[in-house]
Amino acid sequence: MGQPGQMAGQSAEQAAGSSADKAPGDFSEQADDERSSQQLTRYQASFLGVFDTVTTMVGYSPDKDTFTAYAQELKTELEEYHQLYDIYNDYPGINNIKTINDNAGIRPVEVDVRIIDLLEEAVEMYEETGGRVNAAMGSVLSLWHEYRMEGIDDPEHAALPPMAELERLAEHTDMTKLKIDRKASTVYLEDPEMSLDVGAVAKGYATEMVCRSLEEDGLLHALVSVGGNTRAIGSKPDGSLWQVGIQNPDLDSEEKNLHIMELQDLSLVQSGTYQRYYTVDGVQYHHIIHPKLLMPWNEYVSVVILCPDSGLADALSTAVFNMEQEEGLEFIEDLDGVEAMWILPDGRELYSSGFLDHMEYE
Repeated sequence: MGQPGQMAGQSAEQAAGSSADKAPGDFSEQADDERSSQQLTRYQASFLGVFDTVTTMVGYSPDKDTFTAYAQELKTELEEYHQLYDIYNDYPGINNIKTINDNAGIRPVEVDVRIIDLLEEAVEMYEETGGRVNAAMGSVLSLWHEYRMEGIDDPEHAALPPMAELERLAEHTDMTKLKIDRKASTVYLEDPEMSLDVGAVAKGYATEMVCRSLEEDGLLHALVSVGGNTRAIGSKPDGSLWQVGIQNPDLDSEEKNLHIMELQDLSLVQSGTYQRYYTVDGVQYHHIIHPKLLMPWNEYVSVVILCPDSGLADALSTAVFNMEQEEGLEFIEDLDGVEAMWILPDGRELYSSGFLDHMEYE
């Protein structure tokens, strides 16, 4: 989540080492002279392409080879998740989300268990958020994506999708038509005009799963950012916390970060109207589509979610963005270990009860 060349949720330590100019898939590693009492050295790796964004990991390891192995594990596993959750491209020997969509109303598709896991998570989030996160909205989101891309490529002729067509497509977004058979490891869309779009959950879920894998393999101190979906593994070796900036939605401001958050074993995800949008007749239309209005909703310019699970944070950032302030605050307060911040169009900021506890104060 973020504008090209910027990383929403970029850490203060990553800011100087962002590698947007690196070739896709390349690693850029650097060691500091700074060592902890445990003789761990700080390294950094960055690469492009996975989930169409920049991935950066800052971590502490006993030597460069150990860190490089962790960085390669991160890259390899994220690439696998990217291919599985892709809705646009086919890959040899892989049945992915696109394969499921291509076979809507035709046949069940046998898939990797990681797709089953994601879609079950998506169903749970649909139910818990009252439909604010709906992975079955692929047809609606696809039409918006088409008009947005055309509007960006040809601004003079930018247009909005016809509401009549959006309403027709919305008739094919029923999550009960998504049939998951875990035993057979198949997924079937009963409605032939239905399609899945897992963009609200996939990147955060993949980030969480890979970070858990890295932890199981012994990584103790790292900060991973996948296009701004930021996940802290432990703290720094000296016990100090990782510092992660909340991006200023005003991209023209000299203040790039509104606040610095301090994280340990937490995830931070920021969604906003400034990230992907196009302009029609002087009005900006962003990419977060309200499932009932079928249009972008401008109650906020940004929402920040803080919680241990990056997948949950990713989904909640979309869900809460599509809730009224009072409803969203009540919803967040009812969740254990979850905090949120809302940035309003007039610049005001609202916080859940424990959000400020994680903010750095000079």
